[in-house]
Amino acid sequence: MTSTRGRIAALLGALAMIAGATPVTPSAGVAGPVESARVGEITGRAPCPDAPEFTCATLTVPFDHSGATPGTLGLDVAVTGNTTAPKGDLLFLTGGPGQPGVSAMRRMASRLAPVLKAYRLVMYDQRGTGRGALRCPGLQADMGSSDLAVPRRQSIAECAAALGPNARHYSTADTVADIDLLRRALGDRRLTLDGVSYGSFVAERYALAHPAHVTRLVLDSVVPQQGYDPLDLAALPASARVLRAACLATDCTTDPAADLAATVRRYGNGAQILSTLTGYGFVDPDYAGVPETLHEAAAGQPAKLRDLFELVRRQVDTASAEELSQGLHSAALCADSHFPWGTTDTPIAGRAAALEHTGRRLTAEQTWPYDPATATGLGSLLVCLAWPREQVPPTPPGHRMLPNVPVLLLGGDRDLSTPYELLHQQARSVHDPRIVIVPGAAHSVQNRATNPAGRQAVYDFLLK
Repeated sequence: MTSTRGRIAALLGALAMIAGATPVTPSAGVAGPVESARVGEITGRAPCPDAPEFTCATLTVPFDHSGATPGTLGLDVAVTGNTTAPKGDLLFLTGGPGQPGVSAMRRMASRLAPVLKAYRLVMYDQRGTGRGALRCPGLQADMGSSDLAVPRRQSIAECAAALGPNARHYSTADTVADIDLLRRALGDRRLTLDGVSYGSFVAERYALAHPAHVTRLVLDSVVPQQGYDPLDLAALPASARVLRAACLATDCTTDPAADLAATVRRYGNGAQILSTLTGYGFVDPDYAGVPETLHEAAAGQPAKLRDLFELVRRQVDTASAEELSQGLHSAALCADSHFPWGTTDTPIAGRAAALEHTGRRLTAEQTWPYDPATATGLGSLLVCLAWPREQVPPTPPGHRMLPNVPVLLLGGDRDLSTPYELLHQQARSVHDPRIVIVPGAAHSVQNRATNPAGRQAVYDFLLK
């Protein structure tokens, strides 16, 4: 494991570099509303303290867009200096849910530099992120930056109690409404949206809600418009494809998919393996050392696998609430998603039985090289299993076509977080999709891929 440990350590700096400009004005607290400036106004424009080439400000939005609960939130916003951009504003949407936008401004401006004479780049902190992060210390410690790590039940209960009934105001529907206020405050008739991971889902939902206000869409590491699958039934079989491709690229001599299946059968640790592989892929899409580790575990020698679990947990799947709020992550997913028991509006009492029934019906074809217990034992699913019953926003009908505007769908062939099978699912709801799959790339192609083909595809698409 020495070489694997060294490779992760060497690549961690790239993840840390996502920090950039600091917002000039703190956002408004955590789970509850506050009184602030007038709704829909951008105020406090000033150079960003750590990046004076950008302008930072605050957008005031209603805490409850229905008006039933009074109060407002202040959302931090950052823009580049090109006020006369001929193609208008490009709103870049970060992932999670739970990642802020403003702190990533400098990095994304560098990634998108070839298009910034034509566009003004805009980034903002979604409600519940950044300085206004929803803070759930136990859940944050248990899950860090992972969607799949299994938290303690006490941590779930403490987070739900801390957020209380206000949690329901942190759904994607609220974020979509916030974005339209941002659009108006910027003076735009239409926006170009570039969303990565969860940001792609937000972009799709915005386009469905406000089709006349969208010019074009870049969807990177795609979450389809139907939303997050709590059973992760795309990622489970995709693990075999991804590991075998990585093995071929690195000349390994084993079958990592068969060894993964044997390891899960032997130890029943599929959820932990999937969580670890997903995190590992963020820093090494070649999964160096993983085939050998799985081969030893399948043969009854799990020491290196346990080391890998611990290494990824400590060095990859860690994040503060300001970097990725697990409170916001849980509130949004539990409000947005459909589960084996229905939605979070379903009484808690019947949820476990419904999940168990679903697990019994899963087939080997759906879950191999894992087992059904992997699908029903993933972290975000278990958070929402225990989440208090709450009113949830209506879900748009499935398979609605996105507006008839140019759409680029971008993915990596080594991505386990949002496998490219999900990209093709979303493409069925696009009028004339342009699809680019980048060889050797994992999650967040524009930001992390060493292969420049994905970024070049974005430049060509946006400047066309």
